[in-house]
Amino acid sequence: MTIWLNGRLIQAAEARIDPADRGFTLGDGLFETIRIKDSLPRHLPRHLDRLTAGVALLRLPLPYGTAELTDAMAALVGAAGIADGVLRLTLSRGTGARGVLPPADARPTLLMTVAPAAHMTAPVAAIVARSTRRNEHSPLSRLKSLNYLDSILARQEAAERGADEALLLNAAGRLAESSVATLFLSIGGRLLTPPLADGALPGIRRALILERHGAEEAPLTPEDLARADEAILTNSLGLRPLVAVDGRPVGSGAAGPVLARLLADPDL
Repeated sequence: MTIWLNGRLIQAAEARIDPADRGFTLGDGLFETIRIKDSLPRHLPRHLDRLTAGVALLRLPLPYGTAELTDAMAALVGAAGIADGVLRLTLSRGTGARGVLPPADARPTLLMTVAPAAHMTAPVAAIVARSTRRNEHSPLSRLKSLNYLDSILARQEAAERGADEALLLNAAGRLAESSVATLFLSIGGRLLTPPLADGALPGIRRALILERHGAEEAPLTPEDLARADEAILTNSLGLRPLVAVDGRPVGSGAAGPVLARLLADPDL
């Protein structure tokens, strides 16, 4: 398996990341998951804009510019020979002495991998997580942070309760998103999604649906699931119908016309 690590294409078996890397010891870093279609990264400017916003918030150096990252992705995809896949970019602050305060002379680690696409289309049965909640007051709720433990806890709970996925509430008891996806509800002819202020991650497909399909941000509660005609989960890897929550059907309990309309948009 060919990977890209700190400026070089190498075989994964040859890769070395320092045991003192803060991405490993503290989760001090960010990632982006980017869909590869026809050998090209989809919506790359949006992904890089989100990454740039994240590094600014964390005061995390980004050692490569847009052109260098674009060229590196093209080289990796070409070397891997994967035209339909998913690219993961992982950026950590790099090594540092023990302690929480980042070093002033941080030398970041940047890793990119690519794998065949796992198309996410199957219907989803979810639970509302009880084990954890999204902290909508934390700026980390808006970042693709290397610390994904809330999502891991929620997904473990879903598996234990016989579900595919978990919906996360925020501290106020409103819906934020699922463990790995944006939530949309179709209610009375309106397509609604939780606002960023309620703990939703600024997803790439989320932004496109807001811009192109008349979706709106609105606070949503678990009670709104019972009023919804249709529910959809979206991320960079797919759009999926959410057909049941806590054992109760959402709408008809099947994929609906809103999802069909979104799937018909080739630019999503």
